[in-house]
Amino acid sequence: MNEDLSKNILKTGTSLVGIVCKDGVVMAGDRKTTAGGSIVMNKNTQKVVALNDYIVVSGTGVASDIELLRKLIKAEIRLKELKDKKRPSVKDVANLIAMLSYRNIRQPSMIMFMAGIMLGGINDDGSTELYSIEPAGSAMKVEDFDANFSSGMPYILGLLERQYKPNMSVQEGVDLAIEAIKSSSERDTASGFGIDVILITKDGIKQVSKQKSQAVYSEQI
Repeated sequence: MNEDLSKNILKTGTSLVGIVCKDGVVMAGDRKTTAGGSIVMNKNTQKVVALNDYIVVSGTGVASDIELLRKLIKAEIRLKELKDKKRPSVKDVANLIAMLSYRNIRQPSMIMFMAGIMLGGINDDGSTELYSIEPAGSAMKVEDFDANFSSGMPYILGLLERQYKPNMSVQEGVDLAIEAIKSSSERDTASGFGIDVILITKDGIKQVSKQKSQAVYSEQI
């Protein structure tokens, strides 16, 4: 890849988190988008997005690749619904995303396709699941928590290793997800400027937190 082009591709150097709770799944992300990892291009990018009333995705990597994947996934889910006359399971959608990712990075291209995806959703029976799909195309069911391949991953996983508890409630999960994004934003230069949190339970999908960070300056003597 041309070095100048590589440096200026719009990337979502990102903090993402997904947490499995006893009564649902919590997904959260920051809002910063950068070019080349050093220039802030957007301070208000929602990275955790509901595709329909039972599937939520978040992504890290090249912004255009993530956006393309979202559109492809939404279209493929709808086609599968029409073909099978029922909605696909969360696992079906995870495998679909994995297949798209695997196929796209292996097509000859000047610019390699690169996007990692986290997927949360509700099955027909009301159960909820969380999957992490790596950029190379493998889908892994998450039993506790994950941060995919986001740039804030080391800080998030370090915090969750200490503070995550099995069978925690979704409210505890929401609080922990917010703390994870705040913690990574303190140390990861590619993350920050706000937090979006989406809750996935048998009752549906709900955005439960939408925070915007503001710079505060104070005199020090």
